[in-house]
Amino acid sequence: MGHIQVKDREFEVFLKEEDIQKEIKRVAAEINRDYVGKEPLFLCILNGSFMFAADLLKDVNIPCNVSFVKVSSYQGTDTTGKVKELMGLQEDVEGRHIIIVEDIVDTGYTMRDVLDSLAEKKAASVQVCALLCKPDKLKVDINLKYLAMNIPNGFIVGYGLDYDGFGRNSRDIYKIVKE
Repeated sequence: MGHIQVKDREFEVFLKEEDIQKEIKRVAAEINRDYVGKEPLFLCILNGSFMFAADLLKDVNIPCNVSFVKVSSYQGTDTTGKVKELMGLQEDVEGRHIIIVEDIVDTGYTMRDVLDSLAEKKAASVQVCALLCKPDKLKVDINLKYLAMNIPNGFIVGYGLDYDGFGRNSRDIYKIVKE
């Protein structure tokens, strides 16, 4: 499909599934190499990272644990700039190697808050693994050790990313036609 309609907006294909999967396999190989013997905890940020996390973890072949937290900073197509924790961390992360799995880093505010929270809990190490980053939109300096792709500014949906909760269920990623 070249175009999709999500609620009141039209989107056109931006990243195809095969290109997304190729980059995910590359990132998984880097993690496999870097975490030999460490048994990391993958901390997946819901809701957006669910597809990325599932595909990434299919290619991670080291012993690991997986957990989820739910945070939100978006309303419609805009970031609110305020992170709201909706479902918190249940695992003890003290002394653990943590890999945060995120769908997209744009301003960096959400990631900064998650990183600050994990620092308070005394994790042994924390790295960020993101599918996408909008470097021109970053407001906070975030070290993205594992990044599949940098993308330009613009609102996108699909492959876990949403517009007001809709559009997550596409295999491809679509960009908004007109904002």
